[in-house]
Amino acid sequence: MRVVVAGAGSVGRSIASELLHNGHQVLLIDKEPRAVRTSSVPEAEWLQADACELASLSEAGLERTDVVVAATGDDKANLVLSLLAKTEFGVPRTVARVNNPKNEWMFDEAWGVDVAVSTPRLMTALVEEAVAIGDLVRIFTFQQGKATMVELTLPEDSPLAGTPVGEVAWPPETVLVAIIREESPIAPTPDDVLEGLDELLLITVPESEEELQQLLRATT
Repeated sequence: MRVVVAGAGSVGRSIASELLHNGHQVLLIDKEPRAVRTSSVPEAEWLQADACELASLSEAGLERTDVVVAATGDDKANLVLSLLAKTEFGVPRTVARVNNPKNEWMFDEAWGVDVAVSTPRLMTALVEEAVAIGDLVRIFTFQQGKATMVELTLPEDSPLAGTPVGEVAWPPETVLVAIIREESPIAPTPDDVLEGLDELLLITVPESEEELQQLLRATT
């Protein structure tokens, strides 16, 4: 399968790397010279061009492309690219990144978008997949599997309830990055006190996940 990915930032490069690993052919496009870092994904084809211009898309060979991924940080550019890919080149499938959730309503077939991916909405859905309080839910695995983002709702009877963040003996290579309390996010400081039913978002490593689960579980 031939895939064109527009936007060679961290998101675009990660997508390209995964697709290449799965045996697909990938072309990365970005109009910014500093973004064209061929050594970061050497197996991919690269093109420095504006993905919203017909001439650039023709040069990229969209007429022989199976999937276009609009992964730039600009929602307007992602919509324009999706529309051009569908209407001018007949690309079978388009996937578009939604940066601002307020724009999500526009990412539909009218703009040539087959699949819209909203990172904030995806994270919310994944967090809500926790089937029980106290269950550790892995949300993301970062590149090469060296770190993961996990979520856990602190049980009301957890021994850590009432403990300041700075006094918690977190497992090795584990960082608490956010507390969600009553649907409001909190950037944790050492003085913030954990409460039962807090949703905790943490960055850790796979080797520390079991220890983290033991630390945060209920007293029973």
